[in-house]
Amino acid sequence: MLADGHRTLRIFAISALLLVTALIVMTIDSGAGQAPGTRELIPTAEHQQDWPTYGGAPENNHYSPLAQINRDNVKRLAVSWSFDTGEAGGLQTSPIIVGGILYGLTPTQKVFALDAANGKQLWSFDPGIIGTQPNRGLAYWSDGKDKRILVGVMNFLYALDAASGKPIPAFGTQGRIDLRENLGREPASSQSVYLTTPGIIYKDLVIVGGRNPETLPAPPGDIRAYDVRTGKLRWSFHTIPRPGELGYATWPAEAWKTSGAANNWAGMALDPRRGIVYVPTGSAAFDFYGADRIGNDLFANCLIALNAETGERIWHFQGVHHDLWDRDFPSPPALLTVRRDGKEVDAVAQTTKQGFVYLFDRANGKPLFPIELRKYLPSNVPGELASVEQPLPVRPAPFARQLLTEELLTNRTAEAHQRALEQFRKFRSEGQFVPFSVGIDTVVFPGFDGGAEWGGPAVDPETSIIYINSNDVAWTGALAPNSGPNSPRSIYLSQCGVCHGEKMTGSPPALPSLVGVGDRLTPVQIISTIKNGKGRMPGFPNLSQDQISALVDYLIGGESKELTSSEPPPAAMRYRFTGYHKFLDPEGYPAVAPPWGTLNAINLNTGEYVWKIPFGEYPELAAKGMKNTGTENYGGPIVTAGGLLFIGATNFDKEFRTYDKSTGELLWQTTLPFSANATPATYEVNGRQFVVIAAGGGKDRKSPSGGVYVAFALPSESSKQTSSSPQSH
Repeated sequence: MLADGHRTLRIFAISALLLVTALIVMTIDSGAGQAPGTRELIPTAEHQQDWPTYGGAPENNHYSPLAQINRDNVKRLAVSWSFDTGEAGGLQTSPIIVGGILYGLTPTQKVFALDAANGKQLWSFDPGIIGTQPNRGLAYWSDGKDKRILVGVMNFLYALDAASGKPIPAFGTQGRIDLRENLGREPASSQSVYLTTPGIIYKDLVIVGGRNPETLPAPPGDIRAYDVRTGKLRWSFHTIPRPGELGYATWPAEAWKTSGAANNWAGMALDPRRGIVYVPTGSAAFDFYGADRIGNDLFANCLIALNAETGERIWHFQGVHHDLWDRDFPSPPALLTVRRDGKEVDAVAQTTKQGFVYLFDRANGKPLFPIELRKYLPSNVPGELASVEQPLPVRPAPFARQLLTEELLTNRTAEAHQRALEQFRKFRSEGQFVPFSVGIDTVVFPGFDGGAEWGGPAVDPETSIIYINSNDVAWTGALAPNSGPNSPRSIYLSQCGVCHGEKMTGSPPALPSLVGVGDRLTPVQIISTIKNGKGRMPGFPNLSQDQISALVDYLIGGESKELTSSEPPPAAMRYRFTGYHKFLDPEGYPAVAPPWGTLNAINLNTGEYVWKIPFGEYPELAAKGMKNTGTENYGGPIVTAGGLLFIGATNFDKEFRTYDKSTGELLWQTTLPFSANATPATYEVNGRQFVVIAAGGGKDRKSPSGGVYVAFALPSESSKQTSSSPQSH
């Protein structure tokens, strides 16, 4: 514990930090980069009351200085208003709130604005496109007079007037730009890029990544900055370097023409004062067999610090060399300040699917905890050359288990344990970074979905504690020889089998079964899904009409005839992935022992855990006395100066929870209409603090999905909970 004098200095420093942060946000919103005297300054207090950015602030710390709702009164929280989009399909959106207006998205990606005090709709924008991809948020820009919403809908980036919701004609082509263009791959219409996480605003730029296919062909994952007024491309950073660029030698010579992905799908963080944007990237395509990309593959699987004005690289760190396991950096980094040797150091923290936290000096990329290069086994698959070493942080300890053994198999029932044991003894389980083999499943633990996921962590600037929700279940995967003939089955296996498996059984609910898909969907609907994607599935505009027709025939009726076209199957490679397989018991529960999901608090000054608890329940198991198992969870936490941590995220129990941020004690929870696989937001309007979360479900195949935003506040004379509202307890 700090001495009184040190505590006073610490409080003063925190207050100063919050003031500087608020002034920075004020400057950005009032048109930083314009001539002096042209900016309409907005009061700092308003920005302390808002949630104007995905992640709460450019630093993506998920933190609010609001404290009206606190440890003492949080049990009195009640529903203040709710807004039902009237759509099914689930939501992953974290809304933004600026000047008393909440901006959000429906499951099909219509954009709307609400009065944040009462939930009444102010406007709605229908782009005329049915969004089939996840869409996690929006961005806001203003020069004081001109106020804009920058929002991705599928492959388009729209600029909308914040007051009316109408597209701004001067931006791009009639208010939108096509993200498939300017990637160096033609035709642009055959590329697959979706903006599932909002761009980040710096001065008069909106900086974006995108979601790319994980099979070949795929476009490169260029990081791009567009002028917020005109939509013109201002700079691009090539994550697959071209001749003469740094990192070119880490790929085969011609790889930049054919390789794909290495994209930023998870979002970014920004240091407004330094003008640095921090960009985490994912793996290169194809995910699991890299014979066509031998080398370390910069800038895949990297945290990259770029000059936000120009796109020039300042520093980078590669977390996985020559990734063969789809170990993307899955969430935006979080910026914070930590103490080292008695000094304050501005830092950037990055979480991973493996359960690691990396911490760097944000100015120069120097690790603030040691990183060790550890040696791993080579690949035994012909043509593959796995990296001999990978970088792992010494501290903090991983927040997810790293090695699955027989002792960690489920004991939920004797039958479940025996079945898990029989399956496990057929697997290869040797920890992290074991290259996949042909004909034998390798355990990936934690699984392909983490560890950490896209919701990202929260950081408390008062304590430098990071809060991370984590998945802790096992998956398996293997490789198999590609079938050579140009058949419908070979197209299915190369493009669809990576997710849905050889037998089309998938891994529901995230990866649905395609068995009997012809009984559920018409051929026209199947074709639309193949072209446009849906949920976690990207679209495949690269497939020819002949290939799509053959694929539809195969999905409906199995193997039919050879294609008459001489066109080869896309991404023909010697080996393919046999599919994502979640390791489950006969009743569909994880085949590993609990906890299946956790919530973790780690002091990044020291690298020590403050607390760790199971997170989430299966209601039917809890009713039988099996509580606190933890469950898979998607969507992150937020933390407030009121001493609280708010989080939904859990897949099955529909609960929205509040914890004491210091101890992990559960202080309050409420049941939502659907599970809330999204990150909440908090804001203040007219002196009243609200907490809002999007609830849509969609991860539990036993429950329906929807799209409802629910806002909570402390009771007042003017707000009464109705009988149709979610029940608090």
